[in-house]
Amino acid sequence: MTESVPAGSPAPGDGAARPLHGLRVVELSSYVATPLSGMTLAQLGAEVIRVEPLGGGADRGRWPLSRAGVSLYWTGLNRGKRAVEVDLLRPEGRRLVADLVVDGGGILVSNTERWSDLGFEALRERRPDVVHVQLTGLRDGGAAVDYTVQAGTGFPLITGPDGLASPVNHVLPAWDVAAGLYLATGLLAAERHRTATGTGVQVRVALEDVALSLAGILGYLGDAQLGGPRARDDNYVYGTFGRDFVSSDGVRFMLVALTARQWSDLLEMTGLRRVVAELGAALGADFDTEDDRYRHRTVLASLLAEWCGRRSWDEISTALARTRILWSPYRSFTDLAADDARLLRGNPLFQPVEEEGVGSYLAPGSPIVVDGAPSTPLPAPEVGEHTLEVFGQDLGLPAGELHRLAEHGVLRMPARKGMPV
Repeated sequence: MTESVPAGSPAPGDGAARPLHGLRVVELSSYVATPLSGMTLAQLGAEVIRVEPLGGGADRGRWPLSRAGVSLYWTGLNRGKRAVEVDLLRPEGRRLVADLVVDGGGILVSNTERWSDLGFEALRERRPDVVHVQLTGLRDGGAAVDYTVQAGTGFPLITGPDGLASPVNHVLPAWDVAAGLYLATGLLAAERHRTATGTGVQVRVALEDVALSLAGILGYLGDAQLGGPRARDDNYVYGTFGRDFVSSDGVRFMLVALTARQWSDLLEMTGLRRVVAELGAALGADFDTEDDRYRHRTVLASLLAEWCGRRSWDEISTALARTRILWSPYRSFTDLAADDARLLRGNPLFQPVEEEGVGSYLAPGSPIVVDGAPSTPLPAPEVGEHTLEVFGQDLGLPAGELHRLAEHGVLRMPARKGMPV
């Protein structure tokens, strides 16, 4: 692997820009939510040690893949971490992981409850101030993934075009993403409590609870309980005025007028103020309110669609740029990668990264900007890349013990680094 900065090392701008420098987290995880929580912490300066079974985790081969077969999904979720290989099926292997937690930072984030010797109670017996952060699928510990949680929490039945009978799952694993950020938040809250009190903390986050909580917070569940079930509504924005439109030359874009100022700008830009006023009088509607703009969205949208259909995208975008209206053309991922300078190449969030088996491409650092300093995206570790240094240097195991563990298949050394002498 070619690295300008070794994985796990402080990036340029260390200090205020990396506020978690000095925090060590052991991560026993796979797929999206838990790896995302660890990477979120690593981007802010924490040292995150990703524990994998021999040969690497099951998610290392998940699509999308580079031409050489390297998972872009895995590298994206594990940048800047250190990686060790341990046979977790053996008690001796799990003991090594427990030692990393107990003798290191005393923090474990995990998405498995398979092994009681890596659970909160077992680790707390060895280190009373341990912080143990656990992701589950269901609150009772049952299994679930984002796609099954989506199916059971209502959202696919209100997503998609009006009149469609079948559910539409979102391609973005939104509950995994939210759960990952909740895990990171819970971990930091627990660590702060430990710092203040010296006591250990157990944190549990259930993926289904994340979805249900947000459905409640955003009013979907309250609306249903009070007799107002939500229906599919194409690309209209619920409760306000917003929808997709198409220019005369075929450019589709999203437009949203949330505020009174934005709505006024839209009427002024399109010259529809008088027509809309007359329409409001005829319908008994006050289009200065979001409520009535939403209630009569279809007739208002038809007026705007006709206006857009007679103008080119250059004309429309030039006019929109002079207003406070919210808008964006629809772009594909290919569009973004090819020619959008503002969102990718011109954005300090993205910097070139060289990955073994992938090549050089633009990768994001953290969207959290501390003291104005962008974070540097680091390469993801190879399988077991840091096994030798973590167990030998950090944990302090002597060379002879490392040889014995390797010979018995408890751990595996990175081949290119050789065995310790």
